[in-house]
Amino acid sequence: MSSAALVGTDGAIDWCCFPRFDSPSVFAAILDPEVGGHFRISPADADGFASEQAYIPDTNILETTFRGAAGVISITDFMPVNGDDDDNPDTPPPEPPHEIHRIVACRSGAVELRCDFRPRHDYARAVTEFRPLRGVSGGVVQARGGRQTLTLLASVPLSFDDCGASAGFTLAAGESATFVLAYGSGRPASLERRRTTQKLEQTRRYWQGLVGRMNYSGLWRDSIVRSFLVLHLMMYPRTGAIVAAPTTSLPETIGGSRNWDYRFSWLRDASFTVDILYRLGDVYGADRYIHWLLEQCQLHRRSTRIVYGVSRNSSLREYTLDHLRGYEDSRPVRIGNAAAKHLQLDVFGEVIISIHSLLLLRGTIPDEAWELVQRLAETVMQNWRRKDRGVWEVRGEQQHFVYSKVMCWAALDYAAYIAAATGRRQLYRRWSLGADVVKAEILEDGWSSGKQAFRQRYGSESLDASNLAIPFMGLLSRDNPRIRQNVDAIERELTDGPMVWRYLPDETDDGLHGQPEGSFTLLSFWLIGNLIYTGQTDRAGDYFHEVITKQANHLGLFAEMYDKAAARQLGNFPQAYSHIGLIHTALNLSGFIAGTPTRRTAEPG
Repeated sequence: MSSAALVGTDGAIDWCCFPRFDSPSVFAAILDPEVGGHFRISPADADGFASEQAYIPDTNILETTFRGAAGVISITDFMPVNGDDDDNPDTPPPEPPHEIHRIVACRSGAVELRCDFRPRHDYARAVTEFRPLRGVSGGVVQARGGRQTLTLLASVPLSFDDCGASAGFTLAAGESATFVLAYGSGRPASLERRRTTQKLEQTRRYWQGLVGRMNYSGLWRDSIVRSFLVLHLMMYPRTGAIVAAPTTSLPETIGGSRNWDYRFSWLRDASFTVDILYRLGDVYGADRYIHWLLEQCQLHRRSTRIVYGVSRNSSLREYTLDHLRGYEDSRPVRIGNAAAKHLQLDVFGEVIISIHSLLLLRGTIPDEAWELVQRLAETVMQNWRRKDRGVWEVRGEQQHFVYSKVMCWAALDYAAYIAAATGRRQLYRRWSLGADVVKAEILEDGWSSGKQAFRQRYGSESLDASNLAIPFMGLLSRDNPRIRQNVDAIERELTDGPMVWRYLPDETDDGLHGQPEGSFTLLSFWLIGNLIYTGQTDRAGDYFHEVITKQANHLGLFAEMYDKAAARQLGNFPQAYSHIGLIHTALNLSGFIAGTPTRRTAEPG
């Protein structure tokens, strides 16, 4: 939960940053297989084996299994955790051990295996030097470069050269080998003192205990559990921030330039994330996230940003790594994210909605939360008529995006509810009247009579699937015909079955010259939510089944986008927003099927 590693079905770790999500990578073969670096353990005769992957149930512990004529080999991969949370969101937990443990076990037969350890420090910009360590038993090699130090400890002998370390070994049925990769410049302990067996059991108990406390017994529990665990993998424990994804520059278009760094935390995710954590009974996780949100907004009182780093010293300065060829030659590889400087008016509504969720659960909110609501609501009162870059962070000209106006309305409407609930009647009246003015403009300038749908932006006939969020916000009553008309129009122009595209690139100045992209996974869940909202629950159920069976990977993980023609995922992976959408949709759809529909994300009062 400080970093993450991607493990391929070939047994290779092809992406990992140490010691944090936003640290420079030490393995980046996913962005350049020649120079990026990797850590692979696999049968020596890889062509003679088929592989499969699965998580140990209710955990984030991964098992990759190789089956061949010579026998069966399993690799168990995990990052150890510290143990139980202390349930105090104001006290950050102890720093976790920055380690990856890999246990190789032979289940049957006798199999020759190979380990290739090829780290490339600092996004493969630094010269990585390898050296042995004397006085430490077993196979040990240390890799240094770019102010990063990695130590690989193994229960089998390691050899090394200027390129990296390797090992060839054979395991028979019942035998195993252990590899521990540790980050840091301190003198490494022996392999035995890394306590792999104990840490494996402790980590298993932690994840299964977390799931055991989850408050859910409805349909699609396995998918909800996996998404819940994914969100926790991406929740930085020192602050409570949740990164959008643990990767950078995985392309939204193969060969294109829609490649962004998502290893940061967007306030936009706040309302949805907080709400589902509370709904699933994870009060500690939700409180930690609220604590982080309030802290960031207090630190940046003069200019609330849309995206923040995982800690105060995170850098979001955007630049390119031109020495990396990119995923399947998709350039550029970007580090940092210039969206941090964008004006995006929707974020105020999303933050206020998250505090509204806190109020619904607790019956009260802390003083600093109220101060933030008041400050953001007044900011909206003064700025809602401005143009911005919209929810999709377009890099073209600023526009009057309808979704942004809807969220400005939501900011004032929900703030008015909070004011009323906390006895501040004067502010309730002020913000309610302000919300009415914004709503009137949306219904007048944001509605296309020709398309019978909400526009993407004022003065345009283009549509935008972000407006699928309108029913969830409560802008219109459930029986208002515009709700059904809007979703029908979006389905005509921007969907193929359950797959939904954000907008038509050739009709939107997003600064990327009309490049195509995949369907946006979160929007598939928003479409399903609209079908539920408009009484089309049978079709909603069919679409949900299609999305979770066809757009997820073999482990139930979702990227940001999906390419139907190539039947592949696109964009950064795994994507928190996609899994947030899955949980919300599964909770709501399960409730309707069971005859006990749940409330939507938030009620306007």
